[in-house]
Amino acid sequence: MAKKKLVILSGAGISAESGLRTFRDSDGLWEGYNVEDVATPEAWQKDPQLVLNFYNERRRNVADAKPNTAHIGLAELENDFDVTVITQNIDDLHERAGSTNVLHLHGEIFKMRSEWDDELISEIKGDLKLGDLATDGKQLRPFIVWFGEPVVMMEKAVEVVYTADIFAVVGTSLAVYPAAGLINYVLETTPKYIIDKKIPYTSPMKNLTLIEKAATEGIVDFKKLLLD
Repeated sequence: MAKKKLVILSGAGISAESGLRTFRDSDGLWEGYNVEDVATPEAWQKDPQLVLNFYNERRRNVADAKPNTAHIGLAELENDFDVTVITQNIDDLHERAGSTNVLHLHGEIFKMRSEWDDELISEIKGDLKLGDLATDGKQLRPFIVWFGEPVVMMEKAVEVVYTADIFAVVGTSLAVYPAAGLINYVLETTPKYIIDKKIPYTSPMKNLTLIEKAATEGIVDFKKLLLD
């Protein structure tokens, strides 16, 4: 008998419990930086060194962080379900926790790409510097979807969400679009769960269960509901 398809949409709240700061916990600042100064194509054009410095620091932060019990709990659900994690996070904590099918909507901190060709992608563990070139001879930049850039993985994410037998949102304010709109592609008959320390507003929908707890606590309740 085939396992049911469980689709998770995760956001910054799950990584916050591993010590990684989020926009919403810092009044629109990210580690003291305005988003417009470090996370837009215009910022890259204006001051690429500042942008590189910012993401080099984020890369070090992620390398030092460890998956928490929420990441691990979601990975363990692969024993009973066909799990796909769609994450808005750029860290690799889901993978390190053991999740084997992770779709990153907003890019990955341990990857870099040509500033001209978004398909020329390679891995990076250390710092990225001005003068580091892709194979096309162009400057390498973080493999991050900045504000104002297309979220190219959305089409695939919509397809995954549409096939879900169970859908859960974990640790996201559902405020960043287009990712926040994914819940609207879940079939009406599909059980839906929102797990967050502050439940975001959603338009009325059927088969919705709310768990107003931080991710590490909420995943415990979620697993009990699914497995008991």
